[in-house]
Amino acid sequence: MTQVLTVVRNAGAATLGELQQAKLPIGDTVASQGTAQHQEANNVGASVGVWESSPGQFRRHLKNREFSHIISGWCIFTPDGGTPVELRAGDAVLFPANCEGVWDIRETLRKTYVLF
Repeated sequence: MTQVLTVVRNAGAATLGELQQAKLPIGDTVASQGTAQHQEANNVGASVGVWESSPGQFRRHLKNREFSHIISGWCIFTPDGGTPVELRAGDAVLFPANCEGVWDIRETLRKTYVLF
């Protein structure tokens, strides 16, 4: 059986698509976000790509689990009912399914992601 790999290349320099405002902003500074190289890997029920956000605070909610590797920037993510977690370039994080909380992007954050 032939195996098909889904690859994100040169994520740090990937050109983002059209930037959009955060869907659930908090406060006066509204973050702008964009993605690059978003690919559906239907054979394994996942999607991958690159995501970037400018500084600001906004709520997060995704039904999927997410694994992310932080390429650049830093933020604090506070899961609802949980302890704030600081994430910086080089860190990796696994969000459980239905994870809600607040992103506080302090320096433009770029990450690769896998949603599954």
